[in-house]
Amino acid sequence: MQNRQQPGRRTLLGAAALGAGAAVFGGAGQAYARQTGAQGAGAAAAHGLPVPLIIGHRGASGYRPEHTLGSYQLALDMGADVIEQDLVPTKDGHLVCRHENDITATTDVSAHPEFADRKTTKTVDGVKLTGWFTEDFTLAELKTLRAKERIPGTRQHNTLYDGQWTVPTFEEVLEWAEREGRKRGRRVWLHTETKHPTYFRKLGLALEERLARALRAHGRHRADAPQFLESFEPSSLQRLGRLVGCPRIVLLDSPDTRPWDFVEAGDPRTVADLIKPSGLRWIAGFAQGIGPALDQIIPRDASGKSGAPTSLVKDAHAAGLVLHPYTGRNENTFLPTDYRRGTDPNAYGDALGYFRACLATGLDGMFSDNPDTALLAAAEFRKR
Repeated sequence: MQNRQQPGRRTLLGAAALGAGAAVFGGAGQAYARQTGAQGAGAAAAHGLPVPLIIGHRGASGYRPEHTLGSYQLALDMGADVIEQDLVPTKDGHLVCRHENDITATTDVSAHPEFADRKTTKTVDGVKLTGWFTEDFTLAELKTLRAKERIPGTRQHNTLYDGQWTVPTFEEVLEWAEREGRKRGRRVWLHTETKHPTYFRKLGLALEERLARALRAHGRHRADAPQFLESFEPSSLQRLGRLVGCPRIVLLDSPDTRPWDFVEAGDPRTVADLIKPSGLRWIAGFAQGIGPALDQIIPRDASGKSGAPTSLVKDAHAAGLVLHPYTGRNENTFLPTDYRRGTDPNAYGDALGYFRACLATGLDGMFSDNPDTALLAAAEFRKR
């Protein structure tokens, strides 16, 4: 690739996200971009996070139903550096781990006749959905359901594990991380997302305060805690920044979209505006990194073939931000056409080649459904 990993990139993550001191997080993101040399690398080593790091996306969701303790455990066992959770609330205010509050595709709720009358139609962030939603269930009711594979047509092998696990609470994940940390003699890093925070705040189920309380109860609220926070809504991270000191990552959808809190507030800016140097500098005022889609790093043309890398990595680093883009997946259907192999959309393509191409642009980390594949790709960059 044309863009190679640049000297000193290890220092970005070491100082920015690994607790090189509370002062690092006290001001704008540019503060930690000035950390240099052995100091930053030493901080990275001291906290056990390499660069580039690999985040188990919803656990190891390429191999187990997503957001289950089985998926999280497998990701950790595979060696993922950080494990991701998405949080949504129950009717009685508990935080649970689901990618969406619509649990129709990720649980066996449709097979429970006692909940047939809970099926309803709602509009979430401007999208009309029909199904069952976590905010209509108490935690006790939700715990009677079993998790299942969300995309069984693509990941038929994951259906073997349908029904093996319940929907985990965030509290259960925090306790699991503590147990695994004691067992392994090192801290287990989490990457935790607030889902649809504006929507839930309007329902009286605000996520940020609940999340902050949970983090404080487990000592994960400080700048040096093994904890990233993420959201597609910048205002959620701004709110969290007033409650806890954990490093924060702004997730970015496609360039032509607007964060839903922007829509609600009448802010006309799009993601395209936020990934301009001026937008990145604005983000650096309250967050330590961005999580764009990988297509914003290496775009695809009309045929789906990968093109030349954009300037986003360089521009984000210039603003003092780390990059944790999403999502690396092994299957052909998710890969650019030039990395697909054979005609079966569900078969594995040249995921290693694609992951290497993405990491070669200078990423500080990446999300992957297949942490083992991503770790193999990351290994050669960690040697530089």
